[in-house]
Amino acid sequence: MAEYTEDNIRSLDWKEHIRFRPGMYIGKLGDGSSQDDGIYLLLKETIDNCVDEFVMGYGKTIDISIKENTVKVRDYGRGIPLGKVIDCVSRINTGAKYDTKAFKKSVGLNGVGTKAVNALSSYFRVEAVRDEQLKAAEFTQGNITNDEKITKTTNRKGTKVIYVVDSEIFGNYHYRIEYIENMLWNYVYLNPGLTINFNGNKFYSENGLHDLLEKKINEDTLYPIMQLKGDDIEVAMTHGSGYGEEYYSFVNGQHTTQGGTHQGAFREAVARTIKDFYKKDYDAKDIRSSIIAAVSVKVIEPIFESQTKTKLGSTEIEPGGKSMRAFIADFLSTELDNYLHKHPEVAEAIQKKILRAEKERKELAGIRKLARERSKKANLHNKKLRDCRIHFDNDKAERRLETTLFITEGDSASGSITKSRDPQTQAVFSLRGKPLNSYGLTRKVVYENEEFNLMQAALNIEDGLDGLRYNNVVLATDADVDGMHIRLLLITFYLQFFPDLVKNGHLYILETPLFRVRDKKETMYCYSEEEKLAAIKKLKGKPEITRFKGLGEISPDEFKHFIGKDMRLEPVIIGKESPVQEMMSFYMGKNTPQRQEFIIDNLVVEQDIVEEELAVAG
Repeated sequence: MAEYTEDNIRSLDWKEHIRFRPGMYIGKLGDGSSQDDGIYLLLKETIDNCVDEFVMGYGKTIDISIKENTVKVRDYGRGIPLGKVIDCVSRINTGAKYDTKAFKKSVGLNGVGTKAVNALSSYFRVEAVRDEQLKAAEFTQGNITNDEKITKTTNRKGTKVIYVVDSEIFGNYHYRIEYIENMLWNYVYLNPGLTINFNGNKFYSENGLHDLLEKKINEDTLYPIMQLKGDDIEVAMTHGSGYGEEYYSFVNGQHTTQGGTHQGAFREAVARTIKDFYKKDYDAKDIRSSIIAAVSVKVIEPIFESQTKTKLGSTEIEPGGKSMRAFIADFLSTELDNYLHKHPEVAEAIQKKILRAEKERKELAGIRKLARERSKKANLHNKKLRDCRIHFDNDKAERRLETTLFITEGDSASGSITKSRDPQTQAVFSLRGKPLNSYGLTRKVVYENEEFNLMQAALNIEDGLDGLRYNNVVLATDADVDGMHIRLLLITFYLQFFPDLVKNGHLYILETPLFRVRDKKETMYCYSEEEKLAAIKKLKGKPEITRFKGLGEISPDEFKHFIGKDMRLEPVIIGKESPVQEMMSFYMGKNTPQRQEFIIDNLVVEQDIVEEELAVAG
């Protein structure tokens, strides 16, 4: 039995603690394939300090570049006081944001953000310019390696941070430009007048949240976007033509991707205000069906449910002040009500939409009840869903971002994944055959089709994303024609009935290796023809080459590598340039000459691949 003495007890300093428990500071680690991976939070913490300077009235431009994983962020604010430069990036609980007069409604993490970036970087450099003087210092994994003396400079005042995230912590990570650009657009929408230059591109907005919705919406809307502004609150909203509710909520510039008290208060207030306007007790679900809205609030001393600040927990707009619900309800009951009175055409469009949603809901009432009963019975008596042990309960909030549901087809594939998965955070849902092509169908099919009904129940998304049980929904199908067809059918299902699941970044495609190339000393897994050819060249000789025809052919021991920390996920991203309805009509609608031409033009000529493979093998 091990002894328990003073020698067993040690204290970690700030950088050791951050590196030992990074999840406490940045949520999950990840490799950059998910927009909530840690590398993006580190970037955000660095930018937040620059934005705070802009908010305070200092510096209208931020320059950012990312090249070969080296991140550079430069603002033109006041610059860190030169005598405190090292403390501000390496001494925990040091920062100006404890002075509420200077940073009343700040975005950054109080005294922690830049320290986390420093501790989790293999290289970190900070430069501050004030009064024509420059102070710089360099660090490795939080340890100072170069304390430069203060020198004269002609550089503009401000602060510059350069860092390279530590691969010892994050592994083989990569930045996805789409995620970074989305983050930067949010910054300029929330801070009209701010210019961000990133890798040669300019990000700027004059109309705030109105511009945000203009960029996000890729479907027809029932009326033009309305924009409402008040002290410490801004709202933009419209109703689309699809299903679901789509929200973009922010607190002090922080994108609260999991919502929180402000988003809940907004949803309640919209329903209440519209009921009062029409003097009708409409169902809140019918009022909010197909709503697309952005809401931003400023809160003094906000309380978040986790260090990553993705969900607001504050119940008051400021300590001891008006409740969040009352603050937002009062704003909307005045501003939204006034808008509807001034724009009767908008009020008429909203009422017609409510009545259509009400009619559909009542028509579905009976079948929904039967479908719920079927799903409960099915979950009890079959193995379609092999659940994980951790769900979105409050005492395990820090692990919410780790939950994953693999959707796979066939017993062998689901069996391999089930045996290989982490049962704490990973669940498996097994499809039976190919799903129905749901393009152009109504919500009724979700309840009538057993596969769709059970999938909806497993995710708990019938009434929106508030109850979503898995942060990552991963399509795990074979990399052959049938597997890709199943992917398309599933993506169509989500875009048709639950587009907010896709637009909020929850849907992914699992990448699994196509080939195994090995000799007596080394085994290499290859995800493409190019990787296979490179592996053959590296191993030389005549290595054994195995082509995985399906997920079921990969043994559980091998599968562990592909759904563990090195899991490759390809996010399903729908941009403004890809209108959802047009896209689904082209790919999933009736056959057209245009689609036939597209298929012919994009066929892969197998003979070319074979010839190249033979040439490499010699």
